[in-house]
Amino acid sequence: MIEKKAQIHRKTKETDIKMSINLYGRGLSNIKTGIGFFDHMLTHISKHGFIDLNLEAKGDLEVDCHHTIEDVGIVLGQCINKALGDKKGIKRYGSIILPMEEALVLCAIDISGRPYLGFDAEFTVEKVGGMDTEMVEEFFRALCIHGGINMHIKVLSGKNNHHIIEAMFKAFGKALDEATQIDSRIEGVLSTKGILEV
Repeated sequence: MIEKKAQIHRKTKETDIKMSINLYGRGLSNIKTGIGFFDHMLTHISKHGFIDLNLEAKGDLEVDCHHTIEDVGIVLGQCINKALGDKKGIKRYGSIILPMEEALVLCAIDISGRPYLGFDAEFTVEKVGGMDTEMVEEFFRALCIHGGINMHIKVLSGKNNHHIIEAMFKAFGKALDEATQIDSRIEGVLSTKGILEV
């Protein structure tokens, strides 16, 4: 199988992030962000998306979790885009309706090069573990912008905030795995324009 790997080191005054991914991996991960619940969620993307993910993120957690989570989203988006390269042969689209206990979440993505996030969810608590629930949307938005991904996440049902968020991360992993698979019927890229970018 063609390799789809990327490695990025992004350093700012707020965060220092080193990430490597293999989109055609086995779901192995080594993740350290300093935010336990966020690490747990990223592990779900890796496991359910069959993505090998190594991540070490150091951020200004003494301020709050915002910069760390958003910047990890930026770097993950950049890594996905870099790993896919010219996007030749990929299915482009992926979607799933994923159950997690009482929660049911839809995630649909288009690796179109035109970033957009539709996010239809409401949380009833401000935090789960050390992660602000409002940062879930910010993470996925940063990922979409820097990955050139059009994504819609919609909570169809659910009460437990942990279950809802976990379903989102699992669903994204599954949808991404589907969208990045090679289809031998595709000549070049799956677009009448002949390119998958803005």
